[in-house]
Amino acid sequence: MELKDLIGRNAPVSLTALGLSKDLVVLCLCPHPDDFDAIGVTLRHFRDNGNLIHALVLRTGSGVEDSYCSSPDRELKAAVREKEQRASCRFFGLPDERLTFMDLREDENQAVIEDGPNLARIREHVFKIRPDIVFLPHGNDTNTGHRRVYSMLAKMAKAADFTLTAFLIKDPKTIRIRIDAYTGFGRPDAEWKAQLLRFHDTQHQRNLHSRGIGFDERILEVNRKIASELDLGYEFAEAFEISPLSI
Repeated sequence: MELKDLIGRNAPVSLTALGLSKDLVVLCLCPHPDDFDAIGVTLRHFRDNGNLIHALVLRTGSGVEDSYCSSPDRELKAAVREKEQRASCRFFGLPDERLTFMDLREDENQAVIEDGPNLARIREHVFKIRPDIVFLPHGNDTNTGHRRVYSMLAKMAKAADFTLTAFLIKDPKTIRIRIDAYTGFGRPDAEWKAQLLRFHDTQHQRNLHSRGIGFDERILEVNRKIASELDLGYEFAEAFEISPLSI
């Protein structure tokens, strides 16, 4: 099946059952470290399918409690989060040369700023890779960084000379989404994903302190609700809205 055939379908389709070409280049565009891991099962499917996967992670210290670090310094926190993401990607099996961190200008709340210089740097990287598929958080989201990164991708796509399709991720902060595709999975894959998520110990500890559950449990609970709402026959599922951002 071709990517264009996924647009405008009446019912969600299973990504693992589509037989998508291994020639499709995949980019995971991450406003924060850990956005990659939130869809780890789907990305593992593309990895095992033979697709070339890249990750572009915006470097930030957001989400790290002051008590976690010896100093509340932004750079120290960003370094900790980068170390966590590098460890999780090694566990996943993503080659180091396909993991890029980008230090962009942020506002006072450590959310990436949507401006010309930031957009230009992301655009240069995206246009160099020329991905067929970009995974990123949905623009209809309570997280400022998620909204701004989606907006910048949508703007840069207008200047692209290649077809770019966004797979917008349903995560805990998504407000509303049309589910076009999903990846269903069971308990063994959920345990693997939980291990992947726990590499982000800063987020794990913050969730334990603020919500009483670990980071792994929070993400997997979203996956459990998706599978239940879609009545898939799986215990868990990652879900996506497919948006063609092509000229």
